[in-house]
Amino acid sequence: MDSMVAHYTSLKKLRHDDAYTPGGRHGARPNRATIVYTSRLKEVFKDVPVVIGGIEASLRRFAHYDYWEDKVRRSILFDAKADILVFGMGERPLLELAERLRRGEPLAQITEIRGTAYVMRGEISSDVVEIPPCEEVMTDTQRYAEAFVLASDEMVSGAGKTIAQRHGDRILFCNPPSLPLSEAELDAVYALPFARAPHPSYIEPIPAYDQIKSSVTTHRGCFGGCAFCAITHHQGKVIQSRSEQSVAAEVERMATMPWFRGSISDVGGPTANMYGLRCGSADGGARCRRGSCLFPSVCRHLITNDRRAAALLRRMRAIPGVKHVAVSSGIRYDLLERQPEYFGELLAQHVGGLLKVAPEHIVDSVTDLMRKPGKEAFERFLARFRNESARMGRKQYVIPYLMSGHPGCTLDHMVELALFLKRHSLRVEQVQDFTPTPGTLATCMYHTGTDPFSGRKVYVARGDREKRLQKALLLWHLPEERRHVLEALRVCGREDAATELLGSGRLSQKGGGRLRRP
Repeated sequence: MDSMVAHYTSLKKLRHDDAYTPGGRHGARPNRATIVYTSRLKEVFKDVPVVIGGIEASLRRFAHYDYWEDKVRRSILFDAKADILVFGMGERPLLELAERLRRGEPLAQITEIRGTAYVMRGEISSDVVEIPPCEEVMTDTQRYAEAFVLASDEMVSGAGKTIAQRHGDRILFCNPPSLPLSEAELDAVYALPFARAPHPSYIEPIPAYDQIKSSVTTHRGCFGGCAFCAITHHQGKVIQSRSEQSVAAEVERMATMPWFRGSISDVGGPTANMYGLRCGSADGGARCRRGSCLFPSVCRHLITNDRRAAALLRRMRAIPGVKHVAVSSGIRYDLLERQPEYFGELLAQHVGGLLKVAPEHIVDSVTDLMRKPGKEAFERFLARFRNESARMGRKQYVIPYLMSGHPGCTLDHMVELALFLKRHSLRVEQVQDFTPTPGTLATCMYHTGTDPFSGRKVYVARGDREKRLQKALLLWHLPEERRHVLEALRVCGREDAATELLGSGRLSQKGGGRLRRP
């Protein structure tokens, strides 16, 4: 978990708790923990090489926009003063790095391992892609957008080149991503003797552990390419699936643990219904530079056969001691249209009354910027879900994950989303207000005010007031949000929607004024 995301809300307010710490207490880690911990290590072990990695370091390997300081910061390698950065999941580059250091190779000569970044002085060779330097992207949003596009093109492809970015008189070099693990390699990782428990030094319960201790990861990677999501940047878009035998063996081990009560809380990954899917092109997509296999339409090379995923669910249910298997990971409903067998298994056995999906929005101009399917795809899914649930005689409901404040989203768009929810009898209790996190396309849009790939201007809701009003419209059904909903309707000139959305009643006279309109 990124330490800044863990500590602050989307409005930059301190959170009151932290699900990843004993007792759920806030403040157990420092802000920008990677920088702080590395600095302390360097103070004590000056001559020992320090390797940084994980999500916090991975997404900050280039000069990046920092939402919490509202400025562009240099690569984390310079601030942390680490010797090398391993980005992505890291097993392969870490093993190679450790082996070469063990053989006595100087760290300064280990510069070609995929999935690593490092800093050097010198020249940039012709086979390296140079992106705009740190000093320029700090002051010029157009150059920032150019750097983002160049880096994205190389990072998304298995045939990508090394990237260089100048930082003063030094140069950040970032090698291509590590190659995906094979099924056998991934199985070997998950066959290691994990304790499935927090460190024994922790006395108090850790909230996040209770949520995930009975979950099972079936695969890595996501080819959805959502603009606001960091998963593709960290795990890659190639789906790396474990074998059915490996997953079953983990569940069998779990079933023998004293705390296990028969329920698997989740069988999935970044997107549950991508298990076992792959590219069917001649080179397996190794040279593909598409950021998403699903947007703007499903790639013709994508093999969407769902037999393997459906068979895995059936096998999990048959394991002795297992009473119920839930699928709590996200589902891509546009992909589900091509997966009738998995869809049937899901509704019949694995929903538990509530199915979570993430349309995020329904206004096409917004979902296009999100790189998500639009309103029509979600409506088709809703109808199919409800019809099939009724045919099965089951009372089951869709819980949509929705987002406010995404680049391109206005108050008018949020009114349309609120009306859509009302008309389709959908309610949400938890909503996500967009938080710009380093490395994502949506964060680039937020900082630059443009879509870097098309160059078109993008509206950005920056003020706290508008962000609060956008979020309130998603919670139109809650009495405590009524005043904010009425204010939002007045601000965007949509008082006509008040009766349909809230029922009869006079508009409050408080909270006038207009916001900046796109």
